Amino acid sequence: MTSSREPDASLETREAIMEATFRALSKHGSTDLRVRDIGAEFDKSRTLIHYHFDGKHDLISSFLEYLVEQYEDQPDVDETADPWEALHVRIEQCLFGPDLGAEFDHWDRMKVYHELFSQAQHNDRHREAFNDHYDEIRENIARVLRIGIEQGDFRDVDVADMAQLITDVIHAARARKISLGHDDAPEQALHAVDEFVLPALRPQPSLDD
Repeated sequence: MTSSREPDASLETREAIMEATFRALSKHGSTDLRVRDIGAEFDKSRTLIHYHFDGKHDLISSFLEYLVEQYEDQPDVDETADPWEALHVRIEQCLFGPDLGAEFDHWDRMKVYHELFSQAQHNDRHREAFNDHYDEIRENIARVLRIGIEQGDFRDVDVADMAQLITDVIHAARARKISLGHDDAPEQALHAVDEFVLPALRPQPSLDD
C-alpha cells in the first residue's frame, strides 16, 4: 500500500513528508487541506512532495497507510506469558496506544485517524486501509484467545465473536473520546471489559470440582 513513486524516495524523506502531512492535517483538517499547507510544514523543497505523490488525495492516502504501519509495526505482546495478562495488555495497548516515540502522541494521531475514518465510505483506498487495520486488531486479540483456550486458561468460547466484540468496544471508546470529548471513555471501556466481558472466559467448573 504505497504510492507508485514512493520506492524512489528514501525512508527519511518519506517519513519527513508523512510527518509534515500529519501536522498539516492536524491544523487544517482533510477537507480544506492543500498541498501547499503540507509544503509549509516540510523543511525541504515542495517539489519533492509533487515528485513522489500524485496530488493531495494520493498523499493523504499514503499518510493513512503510514499511520497504520506505525501501529502494526509495534512490538508484539508476549503471548507465551499468562494468557490473561497477555489479553489485558493487548486490550490496553489498543485503547491507550503504544509509545510511538514521536513528537505527537497516540491521541494526536488518533484524531487524524478518526477524521479520515469518518470519510472512508467515499474512498475505496481508505476503506481498504481501515479494514486491514481493523482485521489486524481483531486477529491479534483472537490469537491470544485461541492460545488461552488451547492451554485451558479460557473457556471454549466462539473466538471470532469474542474478538469482534472486544474490537468493537475498543473502537467505540476511542471514537467517543475523540469525537465527543469523553476523556474517560477508554478507562470506562477497559473497566467494562474487565467486569462484564472477560468473566465469560473463565472456565466452567467441572462436576468433580
